[in-house]
Formats: sequence, C-alpha cells, structure tokens
Amino acid sequence: MKRQRKGGTLKEQTFGSEVDYLRKILHIDMDAFFASVEQMDHPHLRGKPIIVGGKVNQRGVVATCSYEARAFGVRSAMPTSKAIRLCPKAIIVPPNFERYRELSLQIREIFHRYTPLVEPMSIDEAYLDVTENSKNQTSATIIAREIQEVIYKEVGLTCSVGVSFNKFLAKIASGQRKPAGITVIDQESFPEFIKTLPVEKFFGVGQATAKKLHHKNLFNGEDILNCSKEYLVEHFGKQGEALYRQVRGKSNDQLILYRERKSYGKEETLLEDTTDEEVLQKYIEQFSVQISKWLKKNKLAAKTITIKLKQSDFETKTRSKTLETFVQSKEKLVLEASNLLMEQYNNESIRLIGLTVSQFEQTHHLFEQVKLF
Repeated sequence: MKRQRKGGTLKEQTFGSEVDYLRKILHIDMDAFFASVEQMDHPHLRGKPIIVGGKVNQRGVVATCSYEARAFGVRSAMPTSKAIRLCPKAIIVPPNFERYRELSLQIREIFHRYTPLVEPMSIDEAYLDVTENSKNQTSATIIAREIQEVIYKEVGLTCSVGVSFNKFLAKIASGQRKPAGITVIDQESFPEFIKTLPVEKFFGVGQATAKKLHHKNLFNGEDILNCSKEYLVEHFGKQGEALYRQVRGKSNDQLILYRERKSYGKEETLLEDTTDEEVLQKYIEQFSVQISKWLKKNKLAAKTITIKLKQSDFETKTRSKTLETFVQSKEKLVLEASNLLMEQYNNESIRLIGLTVSQFEQTHHLFEQVKLF
C-alpha cells in the first residue's frame, strides 16, 4: 500500500479489501458479428472487405464491417460514403436482421448450457456468471475456451472472451485479443493492468467526462488511483465515486437477468436534407403508426414522448413531453408528437428525424383515459 498526496489530499493507494475475487465473470463478444454471418453464409465474401449497412447514395451508415475492411480504418457508425473512400474495394451488403437474431438465439442457448446467469447486452454480446456452473468446472478460462469451441463447431462463428472477477474488467478484457482471443484479468494481473488503462475505457466515461479528467491531469488508472475519494467526488460527482471503486476493483455489479425496456422509437436518415415541415410531419405519422402497433403488441402504453431532429451540420436537438395520461393509439401519438415538432422546429435543414416513447405502463393496469370535454 502506498501513501501519496494528490491535490493537497493525503490518500491511500489500495487494491480491494472489499473485492470479491472469487467471482468468475465472462464477457463474450461475437467477432464482427453481422459481417462474419454474411461471410459464413456467402463464401464468395470470405477474405474480402465487406460493409454491412446502408447504400452510399442513401447516406447510410456502417452497422459493422469485416476485419478486412477494418484494416483500412473503416469502423461501425461511420457514414458509408466515408467508409468507401477509405476502402474503395469494399463490398456493401444489406443487413439481414432476421438471420442475425436466429443465430443470436442459437448462441444464447449454448450459454445456458453452462449457467442460467446470462445477461444479454445486445444481439452479439453477453455476460455470464460461471462462479457456479452446470459443468462443475472450477476454471473460468477452461469454460471460456470450451464455449468458444462449441460456438464455432455448432454455429460456425468466432467470439472473443474476457474473464475476470467483475463485469467491468471482463468487458475490457474481451476487447484485448480480437478476434477469437481469451484475456484473463485476475487478482494478480489486475493492479498493473488497471494502472495503464486509459480513462476513456472506464464505465460511464464519455467524451465530455474524459475532457474534464484530462483537464485535471488524469489520463489513466494510476492517475485516478492516486486521487482520494473526496477529491474525485468533489470534481466529478457520482461518476467520481464510480471511478474510485472501479480502479480498485470494487465494481461488484450483479448480472441483470431481466432487462426491462425503458424506451422504444423509430428514426430515419432522410435521402435529402429538408426544410419542408410537411415532409417531417409525414415521418411523424409513419412513426406513430409503427410505435402504436408495437405498444399494442406488447400491451403497453407510454407517458413520455420525445422528438429528435439532427440538422445538416450534425447538431442534434431533442424535445420531450410527459403527458397527463398514458397513450397507445396512433391518433394521440400523432397529435402530441406534431405539437412537439411545431415547438422544436425552426426551419433548420434536417437530415434525420426520430420519435421515441418511454415511461411505460402495462395496459391491463390501466385504461387509456379519454377526455370528454
């Protein structure tokens, strides 16, 4: 244990007396999932740079890309037009989400052969708690290797696995040796690993928080470790307390086996920028129909509506309204969303529009209230 002074505050540099090193958490991340599925299903695409996403002339974005395309600097969420400039020989493939969901469920079934404690994070990644497992295997690394082999044998795809004693470290570890790698961060390797970890890699640290950390000369885990809890909370609030715990390995977050959906929405990148409010209104009506169908299918009603507008200069504006009553019908969604649009829109040139609903309630718990007067 070291005692150091940081920002005038004497503090102790310690590693986890409260840490449960006995937990065995895996983070499994499928390698370039969408692109790998396309290459598996279409052998002529193997070994070639492929981009899964929208067409260049429709201003699409890259959903994902193969490792051959990544070698040219192509990345997810990049405009397809930019991706093609970086990799002119890239082959653009439209996404087949039905196929991806089919394989995702097959992979998830494999996870459950080892443990019921599975937390899916998205269609292509999940956390597994294998502290106790159906194979009675004491080594999490052996389980990780076995799951890799079973997925490859039965599904034909590779995955990378992070092994550690909490979710934060397992997530970081899974990205260290892609593709098809396994990285272990255990009690022995953790102290040195965390010291060199850039602050951008910590949970909850986005661009704005990273900039604030850099302003205080905090660039990696060791810098944070040298700060007292009081100093971090004073300057970064709740995020500071979270960083204090993460850097000491105290992020003992439990797996969430059932993740309640907080919102549902639709958005569209327009083929051409528009200043025509009637065009935007048509999208509101289209989204309202789709969202209403989803609400009815899931026996839900929503109380908060949010409009999203992305301008031609990529500035994004949102406006939300929490209603007095829960709504489900397309008519009420159109009415409330149209009012929000009129409040939000000021004749800017728009490239993307979105509509989202949130704050749900089960419809069997309530009847949608109708104002009679």
